[in-house]
Amino acid sequence: MNDPIAYGVLVVAVAVAAFAGWHLWRDLPFSNPLFYAVIVLELVLLAVLVGGVVALTTTSRDVEGGLFVSYLVTMVVIPPAAVLWGIAEKSRWGSGVVVVAMLSVAVLSLRSLQIWKGTYV
Repeated sequence: MNDPIAYGVLVVAVAVAAFAGWHLWRDLPFSNPLFYAVIVLELVLLAVLVGGVVALTTTSRDVEGGLFVSYLVTMVVIPPAAVLWGIAEKSRWGSGVVVVAMLSVAVLSLRSLQIWKGTYV
């Protein structure tokens, strides 16, 4: 995990959150374009998970591996849960759930970077 990857995930997550926020503001339910945006983020997160696990196995850093991997797995699990909840909630608040979930992914990305660097553990 390095700065460009963590901040790239943050930017994509905040962009999806902004798109979901636009849905929320326009009083729109969860839509197909929002679903596709979350899928793009999910693919990025899966790549980060695989890359993070590989980096963890090859590093000589003193990284708390269990905590680091748990953050990466949590980031991968949140978007599908948000999609299921967003689809189930037929009102505008389905999009609101996605906003909160994507902002959570952004924060988890920064926190996983801190764990990787060994700061604020």
